[in-house]
Amino acid sequence: MKSKMVLMLSLIMGIITTFLFFQYTKQMKTEKTTAIQTVAVVVAKERIEKNEKISSAKLEIVQMPENSALPEGVKTIPEAEGKLANSMIEKGEPVLSHRLGTEKEEGVYVSRKVKEGYRAISIGVDINQSVTNLIEPEDEVDVIFTKITMDPAKQPVSQSMILLKQVRVLAVGRKMLTPEDTKEPYTEYSSITIELKPEDAMKLVNAKEEGKIHFILNKRPLVRE
Repeated sequence: MKSKMVLMLSLIMGIITTFLFFQYTKQMKTEKTTAIQTVAVVVAKERIEKNEKISSAKLEIVQMPENSALPEGVKTIPEAEGKLANSMIEKGEPVLSHRLGTEKEEGVYVSRKVKEGYRAISIGVDINQSVTNLIEPEDEVDVIFTKITMDPAKQPVSQSMILLKQVRVLAVGRKMLTPEDTKEPYTEYSSITIELKPEDAMKLVNAKEEGKIHFILNKRPLVRE
């Protein structure tokens, strides 16, 4: 009688153990399946600078766990290609929609064009100082400083020097877009806004107070990415 009871209990315990093991295995499979669910997101293939125009060559699509992906994350490369980065995007960092700008915004806010570590400064110019108003946004210029001094005979003597080289032009007057991007291919202006390091901006201000400033135009650089 006792042996039958022991056998019966053993069978019951075996059934319970098998059931629990089956449930545990099923749960593990479910959790494993859930854990590997991923979504495609766009990340920076290499570092993208602030205000840089984003090219597809700097983007790639990677798979990321669904629960780690941000709602603002860009899912396809065309969504980001051609846009402007409102802030620096490090290599491997997801590209977020709210950190992308457009050429239209660049034409309204000069602050969106200024690179990290630089400042925008404007200098008044006349027709001769500005190469007959032929300087355009995104051109590169050299800044010439001319100072008038007196020689021993009290005669004025002009002394000129290249103060700054290959300076990026952000705007001419209030025009911030290149002729290719605007319906105004030509405009008259009386000021030029350039991009400088803070220490170079101070140097330019001091030179402006001491003498005259002229801009000389370099060969137009290739299209900026």
